[in-house]
Amino acid sequence: MSVIDDLARAAHDADGVAPFNEATLLALAAGDVPRLHLVDEVSAAVAFGDSPAELVVHPEHRRRGVGRELLERALVEDATAFWAHGELPGARALATSAGLSPARTLLVLRLDLGDEAPVERVPDGVTLRSFRPEDTDAVVTVNGRAFATHPEQGAMDRADFERRASSSWFDPAGLFVAERDGEVVGFHWTKVEEAADGERLGEVYVVGVDPSAHGGGLGSALTARGLRFMHEQGIRTVDLYVEADNEPALRTYHRLGFVEHARDTLFTTPER
Repeated sequence: MSVIDDLARAAHDADGVAPFNEATLLALAAGDVPRLHLVDEVSAAVAFGDSPAELVVHPEHRRRGVGRELLERALVEDATAFWAHGELPGARALATSAGLSPARTLLVLRLDLGDEAPVERVPDGVTLRSFRPEDTDAVVTVNGRAFATHPEQGAMDRADFERRASSSWFDPAGLFVAERDGEVVGFHWTKVEEAADGERLGEVYVVGVDPSAHGGGLGSALTARGLRFMHEQGIRTVDLYVEADNEPALRTYHRLGFVEHARDTLFTTPER
């Protein structure tokens, strides 16, 4: 994994964007067997399971055809979908030149919390509290129902939950669950890590609301509760990821003051 680590670090330093998402990094760290693994000292293309491929070229070896050759090798290996994190101009140009088309956009929204955090308005009959280990199965179930059509988040099972919860950043006090009549109907999983500039950066990691609890303001309440928690930890900048076509979620986040900071684009082959 050291070669990939070095490539990822060099690319992040040059681009300000990580070339691999969290799921890929977790899979690499766990020693999972990749579906696609094209790695050398100057470039890498990796993919696990049915996830899209991710490519990286060392900054000192760009503009020499390395990226195009890597993409062509990945296509020969039957890769049909590729993430372009940050949608950097070079990545878009490479994808377009290879006949790939944008199929999905993931927005990175950012919020400056300032001196005051939002105050949650909890719907009647609902209680918000921090996560307990015995909530795991209920949170996984709600997640599956909330993200039934989402290709990545909806696939989270108990093992995946436990893998994420074993990360160094995990704080059970920052995972809030919503209970109604003794049943978990929603959750907000917050995340805090050190950013490249040394400051701590918060993230609305996942907000999931059971379909049975939609429409009552629970999503907004959970989001605000997590933001207040991060604010109390001294966090002043918070990011989140959301699908560009998820209008209800975007309305909620825009009301809270989030604005677009970056975007990831999924490019696919014409047959996709």
